This record gives sequence, C-alpha cells and structure tokens, in this order.
Amino acid sequence: MTAFSSIAADPGFIVMYLIAFVLLYLGVKKHYEPLLLIPIAFGVLLANFPGGEMGVIQADENGMVMVNGVMENIYDMPLHKIAHDLGLMNFLYYGLIKTGFLPPVIFMGVGAMTDFGPMLRNLKLSIFGAAAQFGIFAVLLASLLMGFTPQEAASLGIIGGADGPTSIFTTIKLAPHLLGPIAIAAYSYMALVPVIIPLVVRICCSEKDLKINMKEQEKLAGKPVEIKNMRLLKILFPITVTTVVAILVPSAVSLIGMLMFGNLIKEIGSDTSRIYDAAANGIMNAATVFLGLCVGATMTSKAFLNWSTLGILAGGFLAFCLAISAGIYLVKFVNLFSKQKINPLIGATGLSAVPMASRVANEIALKHDPKNFLLNYCMASNISGVIGSAVAAGILISFLS
Repeated sequence: MTAFSSIAADPGFIVMYLIAFVLLYLGVKKHYEPLLLIPIAFGVLLANFPGGEMGVIQADENGMVMVNGVMENIYDMPLHKIAHDLGLMNFLYYGLIKTGFLPPVIFMGVGAMTDFGPMLRNLKLSIFGAAAQFGIFAVLLASLLMGFTPQEAASLGIIGGADGPTSIFTTIKLAPHLLGPIAIAAYSYMALVPVIIPLVVRICCSEKDLKINMKEQEKLAGKPVEIKNMRLLKILFPITVTTVVAILVPSAVSLIGMLMFGNLIKEIGSDTSRIYDAAANGIMNAATVFLGLCVGATMTSKAFLNWSTLGILAGGFLAFCLAISAGIYLVKFVNLFSKQKINPLIGATGLSAVPMASRVANEIALKHDPKNFLLNYCMASNISGVIGSAVAAGILISFLS
C-alpha cells in the first residue's frame, strides 16, 4: 500500500525530493520569486511519489504516450479520457500548457501589471533590451553544433530571453517533446535571477562602472525632453506596437498582442477597471498557480535525471549569462563614444524577468553608491527585453515551424 518499496528500488526519487526541498527553501526562506518557485517546487514533490499519478507523462515527437500498456496518440485523446487514464496533472498539463493557452493569458496579466512609462521616458535605453537577445541566438548556434535539430536548438536558445511563457510557447510550436526540461530551466533560472545577475556583473563590471550615477550624467546632457501628454502616449503605445508587430512578425501576435492588450486596459483607466482587475489579479494568479504546478509536475525522476535534460539546463544557464553580458558590453561600447555615460547595470537588465532584474540591478548600484537609484532606468531596458524576447520567439517560429 505504501510507496517505500518503489522509492527504495529507484533512488532517483530521493534526488528529486532533495531538488524539491531546495527549491522550496529558495522560495520560502530566500524569497526568490516565491509566486513561481513554490508552485513549481511543490509540483516536483507531487510528481515523484510513486503511485500518486501526479507526474506528467511526456509524449514523444509523434505525440505517442503509454496508456495502460498501449501506445496512444495523446492528441487524439479527449480531455476526460486523459484525466481518467493519466490523472489530474496530465489533464491540466495537456489542457492548459500543451494547447498553448496559458502563456498568452499570463502575458496579458504581465501587460496589465507593467508600466511602460519608464521605457517611454528613456527610449534610448531600450536598445539594451534588444542586445540581451544575443544569448538566444548564440546558444541556438552552439546547440546546432552539438547536434540538436534547428527546432530543438531554437527552443533551447529562447531560455536566454528569461521569459517562461515565451519559452513554453516557442517550445510547444517547435519541439514539444522538450517542453518539460525547457520549462523547468526557464523558470528555475528566472527565479535565480538574484543570484545570476550579481555573478555576471561581478565578472564583467569594474567598481568604476557600477558607480556611474545616471542622475549626474543626465545633468551633463542638459534638460531632458518633456512628454506633455504621457497618458495619451501610454494608450497609443500598445495599439501601435501590436499593429507593427502583427504586420512584421505575425507569429508573435499571440504573445505581444495579449501583452499589449493587458497594458491597454490598464492605461485606459476607470472605463476598463473591472477587466483590468481581473487580468492583473484573479486570472493572472490562477494562471500562475496552474502553470507552476504543471511545470513542476514535468520533473519526474525519469524525465529529469538524464543527460539530455542536464544538457538543456547547462545550455539555458549559458544563454542567461550571455544575455546579461551582451547587454553589459553594449553599454560599455556605447560609453566609449558618448559624453553621457550609462551604468552597465542597465544593460544587465535586458532580460524579460520584469521587474525582478531591475530590482536586483538597483540593489547592486545602491551597495556601491547609496544615492545611485537606477530602478527607472533599468526598467526601460527590462521592459524592452520582454517585447524583444517575444518578437525573437515569433521570428524563430516563423522560420522553423
């Protein structure tokens, strides 16, 4: 009746319990993105109790899974049959994740919670969000050299965008058989942004770089241009971006369109306050819970403890580090030719992990100079990174699907 004999027969279960406990510790004690890390960690725990039937069974490249000793195509199975034969978590996973439903919904919530004001006031800093996408394409090329297919390499590289929903959406389209490990890598590294950014900054930046005060540098450039009607600009911005992206990169509309819709209902104000509140709170919170649990449930011992998954984790970490360092070095390059210097920490926030990356960079700056508040400047790069990673995903899907 108990699970003791199954756990004793496969020590991999114990390894997965330890991983789950470490992730729970990081989320609860260290406060590393607890809204993501705690559901993921508990999902890992649930998935690895033998007999519990809470682990996600990944379909192969052809969509085939083992059901009661018979190979069946998961995409031909109705949801009620998946729930009956494979369990609750597979029902949620194949109904919400594999269909591509949750990533755009979460992007809508992110848009509703995001203020594009800092980026619009500092548009010249948004270029560093584009630079951070270097990590995606560098790891893509490296993965091709290691023998991954172009679709698998693109799915692996997109982890460098530091955006879980984008990684999931891209992988669903290009390499669905890798969705489990790629989702885990993307969300784990997003949660570990407070560890990874300081590590890369320590390697790439000097003490002098980190003490560059943006307020003092702005004085050298003279009076900044004032935006007379910021509210109107904030309303026009999501409409314009959606239109331009829909024309240039139609495959990115699912993400960018929902991101901008969420932001639009936020900026309109009282007329859309009810749907804004739903998008930013109830819908977003529910989507985050189900996404975290389902992603964690893909981390069964069988699926996770293999060389392919470890390779994906290593590639994802490399993509993260390259994205951060690319933004830093572009800032340093610009500083060679500019009178007004820019703090390289702004380049380090070109990731999509909003607003965590900006908060981490701001904390680093304050440690070196208590008067050097960089949060608004970092948000300009950080927000553009969200848009950049979604557009990069759309480009990859267009070329490779």
